Amino acid sequence: MTLDTRIVADPDTEPYRRGTAGYRRITLSLFAAGLATFISMYAAQALLPALSEDYGVGPGAAALVVSATTGVLALVIVPASALSARFGRTRVMTVSAIASAAIGALLPLSPSIEILIVGRALQGVAVAGIPAVAMAYLAEEVQGSTLGAAMGRYVAGTTIGGLAGRLISSAVVDVSTWRWAMEAAAMASLAFALVMTRVMPASRHFRPQPVGPRVLAANLTGHLRDRRLRLLFLLGFILMGGFVSVYNCIGFRLLDEPFALPETVVGLVFLIYLVGTVTSSVAGRLADRLGRYRVLLAGVAVSGAGLACMLPPSLPWVLVGLLLFTGGFFAAHSVASSWVGSLATRHRAEASALYLCAYYLGSSVAGAGAGVAYEFGGWPWATGCVGVLFLLALAVSVRLARGGRAETAGATCGAARRRVADAGSSGRALPRLQ
Repeated sequence: MTLDTRIVADPDTEPYRRGTAGYRRITLSLFAAGLATFISMYAAQALLPALSEDYGVGPGAAALVVSATTGVLALVIVPASALSARFGRTRVMTVSAIASAAIGALLPLSPSIEILIVGRALQGVAVAGIPAVAMAYLAEEVQGSTLGAAMGRYVAGTTIGGLAGRLISSAVVDVSTWRWAMEAAAMASLAFALVMTRVMPASRHFRPQPVGPRVLAANLTGHLRDRRLRLLFLLGFILMGGFVSVYNCIGFRLLDEPFALPETVVGLVFLIYLVGTVTSSVAGRLADRLGRYRVLLAGVAVSGAGLACMLPPSLPWVLVGLLLFTGGFFAAHSVASSWVGSLATRHRAEASALYLCAYYLGSSVAGAGAGVAYEFGGWPWATGCVGVLFLLALAVSVRLARGGRAETAGATCGAARRRVADAGSSGRALPRLQ
């Protein structure tokens, strides 16, 4: 296992650049980390109809199996980031990945829905170390000009992890029980966790530091004073809340009339997750070239259009809509998460933790709420809830876009003023202003 006891304490060490062996290792290890994390977190989502039937509960109660993990993760993610500041980035990620897979292997033994929900909450505590640290680890170790692309690869790993967890569960539950399906997902998560620990490079730009409650509170407060970071935290809450709401309910909708699809076919719908693998990576590269605010606005707008396409009771429209919705979401999330790492030049782990705290709180709160809405009024009610969230996401993105354009214009004007001042002080002729 690669632990932070091998930190190279050299501030002059260059960050990893694209094309180097170190860059390939760090992006591969974070790709595996995303797989391990999201298999653990979302394998249960494909099992919600089976859990509802086996335990005799409604969609709202079954959705708590997912929301318990993400809700507790949101609460633990800030303390986990503080632990990483004291004990090291890779050490926290390694312990987190192994512990999460071990708890996942015990969950199929749950005799009741209540015990399963408690077990999933404990898994949320265990898994928190990876998302709490991954973004800060990348921001510290990867060259800033390629951070967007590196973050995109990590997010791509999370998309494939979410897909793999759902596909493994839905494939196994079709021929066996949800208990064996959950066990298979836990074993897959453990395999990727082992890959992560073998490949991950040791931290080179991390410096261990004691983080007490007072210091942690000061670091968090400093980030919350930044208006753009506050908007990004809010955006994470909204986007993830809407995304998980749709995927919590889509299985119930496709199993019900007028579609009445078999369990295996419904599981294949999660292959649409693959579009997120592509759009997260592409969005990261485009954000580095075109500006984050443009790509962010485009991602949110595409997701909103996809949500509208899913409203009619037509399977082709539902699939096209889900494709657009998923692709747009992962593009927006990839940009927003890399933007947090870029804005927070100090105490990056705490900034990433605040973003992900909001992100997973959105998953927990809105995901559970959408399950209740679906139980009450079916797909139109659930879509209405998500639609409100994405209108808010669009408004937040517009505010971020205005701030981004103002910042770019200010930087350009500042550079021009410095050139004029330099020319004047050196006796050169000043450029004529048009």
